[in-house]
Amino acid sequence: MMISTSTFAIILVISSVLAFSTAISTITVNQSIEDGDTIVSPDGTFELGFFSPGNSKNRYLGMWYSISSSTVVWVANREIPINSTLGVLKLTSSGILSIFRNTSDPTPVWSSNTSFSVQNPVAELRENGNFVIREENDDNPDKFLWQSFDHPTDTLLSGMKLGKNFVTGQESHLSCWKNSDDPARGEYSYSMDSTGYPHNAIRKGQNVTFQTGAWNGLRYSGRPKSSGNTMYTHKVVISKEEVYYMFEVINSSVSRLMINQSGKGQRWIWLQQAQKWKLFYEVPSDNCDNYNICGAYGNCNINNGPVCGCLEKFDPKDLDSWSKGDWGNGCTRKKPLDCQKGDGFHKYSHIKVPDTLSTWIDERINLKECKKECLKNCSCMAYASLNVSNGESGCLQWFGDLKDMRKVSEGGRDLFIRVAFSDSDRAKIGATLIISLSVAAGVCLLGLTLAVCIWKIRKNLMLKKSEVSFNSSLKEHNKMSQKEDLDLPYFCLSTLVQATNNFANDNKIGQGGFGPVFKGILEDGQQVAVKCLSETSTQGTNEFMNEVKFIAKLQHRNLVRLLGYCTNGENKMLIYEFMPNKSLDWHIFDEFRNKLLDWPKRFHIIDGIARGLLYLHQDSRLRIIHRDLKASNILLDINMNSKISDFGTARSFLEDETTANTNQIVGTFGYMPPEYALDGLFSVKSDVFSFGVLALEIVCGSRNRGYIHGDHVQYLPGHAWRLHREGRSLELVHQNVRRKSCYALEMMRTIHIALLCVQQSREERPDMATVVLMLGSKGELPMPSQPGFFSERNIVGNDACDFTVLQGR
Repeated sequence: MMISTSTFAIILVISSVLAFSTAISTITVNQSIEDGDTIVSPDGTFELGFFSPGNSKNRYLGMWYSISSSTVVWVANREIPINSTLGVLKLTSSGILSIFRNTSDPTPVWSSNTSFSVQNPVAELRENGNFVIREENDDNPDKFLWQSFDHPTDTLLSGMKLGKNFVTGQESHLSCWKNSDDPARGEYSYSMDSTGYPHNAIRKGQNVTFQTGAWNGLRYSGRPKSSGNTMYTHKVVISKEEVYYMFEVINSSVSRLMINQSGKGQRWIWLQQAQKWKLFYEVPSDNCDNYNICGAYGNCNINNGPVCGCLEKFDPKDLDSWSKGDWGNGCTRKKPLDCQKGDGFHKYSHIKVPDTLSTWIDERINLKECKKECLKNCSCMAYASLNVSNGESGCLQWFGDLKDMRKVSEGGRDLFIRVAFSDSDRAKIGATLIISLSVAAGVCLLGLTLAVCIWKIRKNLMLKKSEVSFNSSLKEHNKMSQKEDLDLPYFCLSTLVQATNNFANDNKIGQGGFGPVFKGILEDGQQVAVKCLSETSTQGTNEFMNEVKFIAKLQHRNLVRLLGYCTNGENKMLIYEFMPNKSLDWHIFDEFRNKLLDWPKRFHIIDGIARGLLYLHQDSRLRIIHRDLKASNILLDINMNSKISDFGTARSFLEDETTANTNQIVGTFGYMPPEYALDGLFSVKSDVFSFGVLALEIVCGSRNRGYIHGDHVQYLPGHAWRLHREGRSLELVHQNVRRKSCYALEMMRTIHIALLCVQQSREERPDMATVVLMLGSKGELPMPSQPGFFSERNIVGNDACDFTVLQGR
């Protein structure tokens, strides 16, 4: 159905836009923005200034897209307009933004209503459309005193939170305009409801008109699976500190979410070639999206006529009203519950789960345990999995009448509703089993004699072949476990082919010892990284199974998350969460990108690696030694959090094991400790040595292998140790980072800790628990002794190595 743009877009007439007198991205205390001036984001995407909406002559301070000046996304003084063209925006010395009717009026019509103890406040329009106040000299440019993102009007932009912060009490929601001439708050709002299990809802006043259903880790249960969406990703955070919904655009897309005067939540995308907005979707989109249209235990199906029906095992509560199209009284169970004697559950598939206002969750238990807990509580009316993003996990339970359910053709959830035991799935299985057993008993009786005879013959044959058969089966199992042996989702090859566009070169994002890595987008819009075992790879099935076995059992914020695997003939693939900032080496060893990493980011990365290793060595169910820790095996997520990856050569230790020996040296030259490179001995202290080298590389932005200094020919740890002994450690820090003198002590302490990790003697190196403690404290540190491989090298070309017989990757 074609939707009129005039119905859903706010048409604005921006006066005096032919020639603005000012176009800046920031204002200071000594500056003011008058009517006719604009503030422009650094990338030119957004503009901020005074405007008049529709046919109104009133003036408002607002923000709009540069590509579409009629699309206003934020209004400051939406409730108090200025009735002249003399408006002025000023920033006070205490960090308050204020709008005045004219330059001489001392009384503001609007202000940011905040006051801070600041020295040099500045107001800035960011590239994402966030208008912020911050301290100009603050080392953290993302530390805001005030931001427009906390005070949205009718539009949600990429990176803006819709939700509530329980610590500060700050709540952000959208509210529509009154009409196209008046941006004041209208009667419809769009918010995240934090009552019960959080979900998004549209309200008319206090009455809910639409709700999304519960978040399941991938999408809201009331929305169908998205197909082909490469423009934005969803994110929902639910914690004790805050709950919020957010979307983020990808691939330079332009998208916005808004609530219009008709109570419609709309997703708009910008068509670059056509230079116009396109309505991507809207909610409510049909009658079944209207909140609780079918009443309690009613099920709305848009493909039926009428759309409302009762769930299976339920009948209309008021048959006469129901037949007349009045479904408000809902449905009731055909057979009453009897909690004391025992109830059961019936499974309903592809359902938008009920309103979650009266719910209880437990992230720790599985679906089977969830059923058990719900059955014990007579007030529990239904249950479902909480999260389906990586299999099924967690428990979500409902109490009271179940409202606002609908049939979802693609997507939805499996919902288990409490019913009388005779109507339950368990009773049905029991009846079927009795009939099946009765039939089977007769067949078994007739075939018993024949079976005994066959068994005797086969027993003799099996005794002869037992040894061969056992060895063959064991070898085959070790070669490749069956799908059900792995506690990890299995992906079909066709799914990965579609996600990566047949493994197109345009989607190739990396190449390692295992093989090429491709970016993929699954049907639900989730971005993944697909690592393929190459035919020419030095790694094989053992490394593949090793990685699956270890990563599937490890869960930590500083370890990369394995989402699944695929085996199809000779094809072996691992599916990981996608890391938009690629690997650490891509940043620190690139001349340009290295300059963008300030010290707080570098230290955050180092600390994350340390905490990930501590988990592997001490806190995980398995005691893991990575054995190939290096910059290319550290991935970075969108927030630059470090994630340790590539467990193909990892080894697990028993509790009482401390050291092991190997005849095959695996790893990477430059990161191996002396005892491993020369004698094949490895332990947790091997990873500690690799961490020390890696920390020095992050500090200085240079590789250890191939590192050359004009004064001598030593490896990076040797050069760092020389500078440390001479009191010149700061000279090791990358010159762009070194300028921030306020971090000098932390820089020197980090280098000192790294030198303790690369000491020649394994016994003198600290364990990772001690390293993490030292990184987070300011106590006195022991003096480091000489690092491993301290002796000078003979330089051959630009990439010398003082051992050549070992085969590292």
